[in-house]
Amino acid sequence: MSVADIEALFAEGGTLTQAIPGFVPRAAQQQMAAAVAQAFESGENLIVEAGTGTGKTFAYLAPALKSGKRVVISTGTKNLQDQLFGRDLPRLREALGTRLRVSLLKGRSNYLCLHRMHKARQDVRARQAWARLAEIEQWSRDTPNGELSDMPGEAPDETFAARISSTADNCLGSKCPDFADCFVVKARRAAAAADLVVVNHALLFADHIIRQEGFRVLPGADAVVIDEAHQLPEMALRHFGQRVSTQQLQALARDTASEVDKWNDTPDLTLALTELVEATARLEAQFASGGLRERLREFHGRFGVADTVLLLGEKIDTVVQCLKPLEERTAEFSGCLERALKLQERWYVVSDNDTRDQQVRWVEPIGRGGALNATPLEVAKPFAEMRAAHPGAWIFTSATLAAGKDFQHFSGPLGLSGTPELKLDSPFDYATQARLWLPPNLPEPNDPAYTGACAAAMRPVIDASGGGAFVLCTSHRALQSYAGLLRNALPHLPVLAQNDFPKAELLRRFVEAGNAVLVATASFWEGVDVKGHALRLVIIDKLPFAAPGDPVLDAKLDAIKQAGGNPFNDDQLPRAIVTLRQGVGRLIRDETDRGLLMLCDPRLKSKSYGRKVLASLPPMPVLGTLAETESWMRLIRPI
Repeated sequence: MSVADIEALFAEGGTLTQAIPGFVPRAAQQQMAAAVAQAFESGENLIVEAGTGTGKTFAYLAPALKSGKRVVISTGTKNLQDQLFGRDLPRLREALGTRLRVSLLKGRSNYLCLHRMHKARQDVRARQAWARLAEIEQWSRDTPNGELSDMPGEAPDETFAARISSTADNCLGSKCPDFADCFVVKARRAAAAADLVVVNHALLFADHIIRQEGFRVLPGADAVVIDEAHQLPEMALRHFGQRVSTQQLQALARDTASEVDKWNDTPDLTLALTELVEATARLEAQFASGGLRERLREFHGRFGVADTVLLLGEKIDTVVQCLKPLEERTAEFSGCLERALKLQERWYVVSDNDTRDQQVRWVEPIGRGGALNATPLEVAKPFAEMRAAHPGAWIFTSATLAAGKDFQHFSGPLGLSGTPELKLDSPFDYATQARLWLPPNLPEPNDPAYTGACAAAMRPVIDASGGGAFVLCTSHRALQSYAGLLRNALPHLPVLAQNDFPKAELLRRFVEAGNAVLVATASFWEGVDVKGHALRLVIIDKLPFAAPGDPVLDAKLDAIKQAGGNPFNDDQLPRAIVTLRQGVGRLIRDETDRGLLMLCDPRLKSKSYGRKVLASLPPMPVLGTLAETESWMRLIRPI
């Protein structure tokens, strides 16, 4: 189908207008669809920022369905993946009358592992869960896809889900006795036969990693579409690095011991596993002594850490040597050896203090233990290798990719400089639908009185609004403080705080209340879609600059400085602008929405970069006084 044909689909009186109730032609959507179709046809890459309300999902799905090419579409989260596959794609397929084969593919941890379920049913240590496991076994005979999210009853907690699902480490592959009925294998076969496959970013990166080992998850594609592409630079840093956690080491020891229990002729391995568990526990104790993320060399500076890390490496080596003679005995032993070899290889990367390979070594506490990491400072080369596995067009799109009009913060680190760019503004009428309020006379954000002053400034605005507010914070500490202060100041309104309930339940309560105040942090700055009166006020406490002290960020900023750049202007400010724009995007989600954006940070007026930040926001009138602000909120609040 030609570019002109794609444009016609979206035009007034076109196929989509006729086939989809409520579809309204939008010039920006038509322009994006045409650009995507052209990229598919030419095989060239394309970067598209499509403002909120553009309808970017249809703008890339329609060309994908009509291109005649095999297309992989990757979304930012599993929830967005389900929404695209379960709602948007069926509507568009029906409207276009296409019979193309489509498939949904997630990471293996989202599917029931029959083998691990059967093992858990036989494990006396899991006897408290036997009744629940019996229910799941019955469900497994009827489910078409084995997705854990579809299981009846309560959603499993993380520990239980890990017991009945597999990971790349503990999967037995073709050696598994349940391989013929494996839900992961079935999902991958369906993906291999499909014309369009919907995945998420984590799976897309995982596919690249295992391709280097001679395997693959995804079929080859003629084109790839990356939605929510603003997440890519950070995800590339995370996935192209290496990591070993104490949890992985304990899991290896536990799973190997489970197989050892069936034999009585492996005393050396039994001893090696005991010593591995003890050495891992010693490292866990070092993490438990406190601290946040830090460089490996700083971690090594603590008393006893260097010796513990060295000893743990030796114990991993011993387990590997003891497992090698047992490799052919059972599939489980073979799988444990493969896991141990991979952990051994990664351990010597993440525990090496040598920085000459342009990777930053760092550690972080996690749960009862922690993890050692090696993260590359440059990801352009591995990302180019990843794209080479699918050598057709790559489309990168999001509502927020540019800092102002500059895409370099996104394209530069990924090696995409020079890629054609398209910036489409939101079709919403912000000048009519929204207002901006910058409260005066607040102290600087580093002042101890800042949080209290902000909460005091929020109270009259929330009062005038009658609730219906998101308060978006930049830290969990601020979240707890604001939740407490606002509950005291607004006893007549329901004040909800992130982590009071699961995210979906929290949003349900917020929408149903209609007058609630939701105080939240990172995960609510994006991917949250509340239309209508329930959300009419978005308050952001301060500019979302990354917190200092993060070892990866600090190393990245050092590298920019050494290369002659300006760390603040080249990285910190653009990053903060993109994140801020994500938060601002929660306010207006529909043509009929009206609302107020309240930005508390006084640096928007006192610092020279404030003008650049404000210029990056949708054009909305700035209110001059608190009285004007209260008047606007009373005007738009529901009666």
